[in-house]
Amino acid sequence: MSDFPSPLPTPLPSTAAPGVAVSTLASRPRRKPGSSRSTRRISRHLRSIRISLTGIILLALLYTVAIGKSILVPLVLAGFIGLALNPIVATAARMRIPRWLAAVTVMLLLGAGLVWGVSTLSTPALNWFHEAPTAMRAFAPKIKPMTQQIEAASRATQTLVGGTVARAAPQSPNSFAFTAWDVVANAPKVLASILTVALLVFFFLVYGDEILRRAVEISPTFSYKRHTVSIVRSIQEEVSSYLLMTASINVTLGLVTAGMLYLYGVPDPLLWGTVATVANFIPYVGAITTTAVLTIVGVLHFQELGAALIPAGTFAGITAIEGNLITPMLQGRRSRLSPVAILLWLLIWGWLWGIPGALLAVPMLTCVKLITAKLRGWQWFAHMISR
Repeated sequence: MSDFPSPLPTPLPSTAAPGVAVSTLASRPRRKPGSSRSTRRISRHLRSIRISLTGIILLALLYTVAIGKSILVPLVLAGFIGLALNPIVATAARMRIPRWLAAVTVMLLLGAGLVWGVSTLSTPALNWFHEAPTAMRAFAPKIKPMTQQIEAASRATQTLVGGTVARAAPQSPNSFAFTAWDVVANAPKVLASILTVALLVFFFLVYGDEILRRAVEISPTFSYKRHTVSIVRSIQEEVSSYLLMTASINVTLGLVTAGMLYLYGVPDPLLWGTVATVANFIPYVGAITTTAVLTIVGVLHFQELGAALIPAGTFAGITAIEGNLITPMLQGRRSRLSPVAILLWLLIWGWLWGIPGALLAVPMLTCVKLITAKLRGWQWFAHMISR
C-alpha cells in the first residue's frame, strides 16, 4: 500500500446552468411558421364580417326609413319647425311668460299666416292649372317655325348618316283638371297631417327642455351628461339660427322675385314669389325648377319669345347673387356644406321621401354634421361634408 495519497478525482464540468437553460428553452412555446398567417387571415375574415353586417344594417335602416315615411316625415318636419321657433319661446320664458302660453301664441300666429297664404294663393294657382293647356295650345303656332327648322335639321342629319326618318304619331292633348271629389277625397289625409305636425310642434316647444333634462338624467357619468348637453345645445342653437337665417333669405328672395315680376307685368306675382320661396329650400334644384317655371309663365303671358325669357333670366341673376354672395356672407363657414354632399343627400332623401325629403335634406345634413363633429371617431365625416 503506497504512502502517497491517491490523487483527487478530477471534478466534472458543471452542467447545471446549461441544463437549466436548455430546459427553459425547451419549455418555451415555439411559434409555428403559419400562425401569423392564420392570425392575419382571421382578422381579414372578421373585417369582412363587420363590413357585411354594417351594409346589412344600413340597408335595413334605409328600408325602415322608406316604409315609415308617413310617420317619420311629420315627426322630422315638426322637429325642425320646433327648433326654428324655440328661440322665440325661450325668450318669452326668460321674460316670465309661461312656455305653454308663448307656444300657443306662436302656433296661432303661424296658423293664421298659413291659412291666409293658402286662401290667397289657392285661387290663382287653380286658375293657372286650368288655363295652362289652353294657353299652351294657343302658343304652339307661335313657335311652330322654330320647331319646323329643328325638325328639318334633324331629318337632314339622319339622311346624311343613312338612317330613315321616323315620323312621330300625333299625340292627343292631355286634359288636366281638378274635381270636387279629388279635393274631398284628399282633404282628410291633408288635415290629419297638418294636425299631427301642429301638435308635435306644440309639444316640442312646451316640453323640449324637459326632454333634454330626461336625456341628461339617464346618462351614466358626469362626462356623458356634459357631452349630451353640449351636443343638444349645439344643435338647438346652430340649427335654429340656420333655419331662421335660411327662412329669412328665402322669404326675401320671394319678395324680390314678386316685385320683379310685378314690374314686368307678369300676372299673380305673389304666387310665383311664394313658389320661389318654397323651392329655394332645395339647393340648386329649387333655383333651376323656379327658373323653368318662370320660363313657362313668361312664354304663356308674353307674345314674343325674347320678352318671355326676360323674367326667367332676371331670376337666374338674382339667385346667382343670393347663392354665391349673400347666403355665404350671412351664414358663415361653419354651416356651409359641400355641394357634392348636398347633391348626394338630396338624391338619397328625394328617392326615399320624394319632395318632403328634398325639402328636409339640407337641415338633416346640417344636424348630422353638428352631431358627428362632436362624436369621437366620427369627426372625419363632418370634415368630409364640410365646404
